Parts: sequence; C-alpha cells; structure tokens
Amino acid sequence: MTGPRHIGVCYYPEHWPEAGWAEDARRMAETGLTRVRIGEFAWSRLEPDPGRFDFGWLDRAIETLAAAGLGIVLGTPTATPPRWMLDRHPDMLAVDRDGRPRGFGSRRHYCFSHEGYRAEGVRITRALAERYGRHPAVVAWQTDNEYGCHDTAVSYSHAARKGFRRWLASRYGSVADLNAAWGTVFWSMEYRSFEDIELPHATVTEANPAHWLAFRRYSSDQVAAFNRVQVDMLREHAPGVPILHNYMGGETGFDHFDLGADLDGASWDVYPLGYLEVGLPGGRVETRDFMRQGDPDFQAFHHDLYRAVGRGRWWIMELQPGPVNWAPYNPVPLPGMSRAWALEAFAHGAETVCWFRWRQAPFAQEQMHAGLLRPDGQPAPALAEARRVADDLATLAAAAPVVGASRADVALLFDYPSIWATEIQPQSRGFDTIQLLLDAYRALRRRGLSVDILGPTAESLSGYRAVLAPGLIVWTEVWRNLIATADGPVLLGPRTGAKTPELSIPAGLPPDCPALIDLTVARVESLRPDAGVPLAGGGTIRHWREFVEPGAGVATVLACEDGTPALLTAGAVSYLAGWPDAVAFDRVLDAVLPIRPGDLADLPDGIRTRRMGGLQVLINYGSSPVDLTGRLADRDWVLGGPHLAPADVAAFRR
Repeated sequence: MTGPRHIGVCYYPEHWPEAGWAEDARRMAETGLTRVRIGEFAWSRLEPDPGRFDFGWLDRAIETLAAAGLGIVLGTPTATPPRWMLDRHPDMLAVDRDGRPRGFGSRRHYCFSHEGYRAEGVRITRALAERYGRHPAVVAWQTDNEYGCHDTAVSYSHAARKGFRRWLASRYGSVADLNAAWGTVFWSMEYRSFEDIELPHATVTEANPAHWLAFRRYSSDQVAAFNRVQVDMLREHAPGVPILHNYMGGETGFDHFDLGADLDGASWDVYPLGYLEVGLPGGRVETRDFMRQGDPDFQAFHHDLYRAVGRGRWWIMELQPGPVNWAPYNPVPLPGMSRAWALEAFAHGAETVCWFRWRQAPFAQEQMHAGLLRPDGQPAPALAEARRVADDLATLAAAAPVVGASRADVALLFDYPSIWATEIQPQSRGFDTIQLLLDAYRALRRRGLSVDILGPTAESLSGYRAVLAPGLIVWTEVWRNLIATADGPVLLGPRTGAKTPELSIPAGLPPDCPALIDLTVARVESLRPDAGVPLAGGGTIRHWREFVEPGAGVATVLACEDGTPALLTAGAVSYLAGWPDAVAFDRVLDAVLPIRPGDLADLPDGIRTRRMGGLQVLINYGSSPVDLTGRLADRDWVLGGPHLAPADVAAFRR
C-alpha cells in the first residue's frame, strides 16, 4: 500500500456553540489532523420531527471544517434513532435473552430484523447521501456505529422469530431436512412445520446446539442485510467514496467477513486500557503490569484481523486519548502511549487513525471520557501526542515510500462460526476460541514474526512460511480447500475439524482431514484451571486435552508426561492435541515451525515488532526502558534508536 497516511478526530459540532466551530477546525489543522468524523449520533438534530429535515447546521459545520482543509467522514445516524421513532414503530426495540425489550434512553436499542426500522435507516441514509454524496469535502462514509456493541447483534423479538422462520425455510427447504440436520429426534424435539420453531432461549435447560448455531447465523445475516441497504444507497449517490464501518475489539456477535464484503475497507475502535479492564478475551492475567499501556498483543491482533476483513484496507476510527468512562477502572495512559498505539496501527497498515474525541463532553453519559481537549477547551495530554504522530508520519514517509503492513511470515486462520460453536457448547468454562487464537498469536510475536490473520474469504495460503489453524472447529469445504493451498508447514488443532457445519461430531471423528494428516481424536477432556497436564521436557497442557490415535506415517513429536501424544506430525502437517501454555507453545513452534527472524527473535518482554514496508517498527509496551544496542547497534534508524523508553517507538530500515 502506498500513499499518504492521515490522522484525525471524532467531532460533534451539535454539542458545541457554532461560534466556536471555526476555532476548533483551526486548532485541528494546526495539530496536524486531516480527517474528522461527524454525524453518526445526530439523527434528532437532522430530523427533529418525522419528515422534517434540518441540514442547515450540518451544511455549515461541513463548510467550516472543509475550509480548514479537513476531510469529512460522515456517519449514518442509525445507531441512535430519535424518540419519535418509537411512536412510528413501537415494536422496533431489540429484546434481550430474558425476553425484556431494550428501552429508549441510551443507544443501539433497535432490532436488526425489524423491516420498518431498516426502511427508516435507508430513508435517512438517502437524505444524507443525496445532499452530501458528491460534496468534495466528504472523503468517506461510516455506516451506523459499532454493530453489536452492548450485546445487540442478537435480538429475541417477534420480528426476529418471524424472520428466523423464513430464513430456516430458505436454508433447509423442508422441515424434514431441518430435523435430520439438527438431530431433533433427541429429546423428542422433532418439528412438523417451520412455524413450530421458536427462538432458542427461555428453554428449561440448554437448547439444541444446531438450533443455536442456526440462530447465530441468521442474526449475523440480519446485521449484514441492515448494513447492505445503507451501502447500496450510498453507492448510488456517492460513487467512488469509500464506505467503512467501525468494528469493536472482541466482538463476535456477527461475521465481520460477511459484512465486510459489502464495504470498501474496515475500521475499528481502539481502547487498550478499557479493553484490558473489562476482561475481553485475550486480556492478560498480569493486568496491573500493563494497566497504563494495555495488552501488548490485543490491539495488534485486531489490527491484523480487520486488515483481513477490509481486504487490506483499514482505519482506526476511534483511538483512546486518556481515561475512558465505561470500564470498571479507568487509569491514565502512560505518557506517550497514545502516540505508540497510533504508530503501531500504522505499522500494521492503517490508512487513518482518528482519536475519540476532540473535546471532552461536560454532560451526559460520556462526560468522564477524555478527549484531545479538556471540557474547557484547554489541551489534554494526548493533543501533543497527536501532533507528534503527524511529525512521525512525515519522517516515516520520507524514509520509506511504502508506508503500510508488508505480507507477513505466518498466516493465522480465523472463523466466526467456530467462535460461535464454543460460545454455544464450550465443554469447558475456560475455553474461548479467541483466547486460543491470541495465545498462538502471542507465541508468534514472541519470536519476532509478523502475522496475517485470514478468514474464509482468503484466496490462497501460498507463499506463507507457515500456517496455523488452532480452534478451526467448524470444518467446511472452504477451509479444507484453502488449507490445501499452503506450501509451507501447517499446524492444526486443538479442536480443528471437531464439528460439522451443523454442529455435530463428524462421522469419522475429528479432525476429519485424512488428506492432510491421518489421525483420530478418540476422546477429549476439559481440565480444571488448577489441573494442567505437564509436557515431558517442560510446559503444560491446560483447559483442553485430546486423546489421539495416530495413523500410518504420523509421528509423535511432543508427549505429555503420562505418555499421551501432544504434538504429532506427518510431513508438513502437524496436529496439536491440547491447549498449551506459553512455554509449551514455544516448544511447539520450535518443533514444527522453526522460523526465527535473526536478532528480532526472543526480544525482551514488553517489546513488540512489526514489519512495515521497508521498515521494521519496535514498540516498548513495558514499564521499564529497554536497551537493544547489543543486538541492533548497526541498524539504520529512521525513528528513535535502540534505547527504547517506556511507550517509545523506533524504526529502522530493513
């Protein structure tokens, strides 16, 4: 990827006196910001009464920002329908798993299945697109805001039940085929018609797992369909202008690859300290060690995921500038950390990084959420860091014409239905597929390797030095065919191929891939947190263990102390029969993926690195300075140097 990179900010002109807009715009430009996102929560100001639009204030806001040289990212405001919308559609509210409607008074209270509200979303999108679709200052669009936030991707409303029944009839054709696919003979759950089928909640005990998976697929399809009709309207009236959506960290309520297929790229909202404190999958046990820096790998993992969702094109739409308001604890970032987060994103290929928000709001729900400015308009600490990032980007661009993520050494495979499978039927309280993927990702990063995360939309795995597929639970022909294109070592398991697309055990038992490796997972066990199984020679299998029967040509490479195989290999394909801890994961990679990038391998704890075009970028997530002079003294440094203070960033030519 070539071309300029941008930094920006989220701005809410409707929150501030119009007399101050021009000064805000001037200061944004003076800071080095070139992008500003507006409008995504402004429906009540854009349409105060049904059918009566007021675009005058937005016209003036756009012209004021454009006059300062700022490119506008305009959001469709469908995440916050105004109060009068409920008078038009009283049944549009989402319903939670306990059957309670989500009430008005916050945001994201609509149900994706409600056809009337979907049409309202198209209507407001059309009005915005017709007015601003060809405005030269509008450089991108954002649909809605944070799909799935507050557990809203799945709704148990009457509209969802009606839509789900139609979806089932389309997918299965006949109720007899549905009964066979779901195994409804179990517990006498056979259905006589699609109208008999309810949503899979409020049952006495657990619902049929295939029923759950079908409902998760349906719900994901509704999110994509809701988004698609807005995208279609924007393409009609704003041809050639990029359309994005801002995803979240750890959000698994819908398939981002399906939704992303309709967009021009991806973006996501990055709150490292908030994500650490709320304990999202992948959060470290040593939270206190990183309370002011965030998890050293969580952000990078999602950068690489959303680069794949965006087919190589991605942004940060919101970046944490200081304490947030929504986590259990909200510490101040380490000085320089907001700069480091931004530069790390650019190292992973981001085109644009926007901070949230310009000025801290003195009212309503987010008044304790920091901005680049304090509520009184004075600079907050992150303002100077944003200015420094602008200077850093100029330095990096001058040093290397390509500013973006290079093709990585290793591919890590990611699948939303497999995540849903363990959310539905984990078989272990400690089993979380994203956590397993993050553990593999951390092990690769400890070796100094760059990683590409790929979904089922990838065209080929050819050219990667290795491919990892831990937790690829729901086995499909798409995945089998894609893995067959790998021309380097492949590491499968644990739980790879454990379930069919209907969430049943394969007839031939997992991993059901004789063309790749001839072995059978005969039985499994989930392990208590205090009862790991030691590996012979060091390391531990935790959470999950599989008892494997190897076939012809399959050799045991690592075994547990009790003699059961833990890592098996046949040619270029290996199978991992358990969830390894950090020590064991390092041994696994030593055995089957012997790739180490010279003096970037085994960097000190807290140091992370990523290849960025012709540059190698290093970031110190630790709380102590690190001196790499001994191993990197002769490098051609273009940013910083081998001595990295806490929150410092350095880069050298490769």
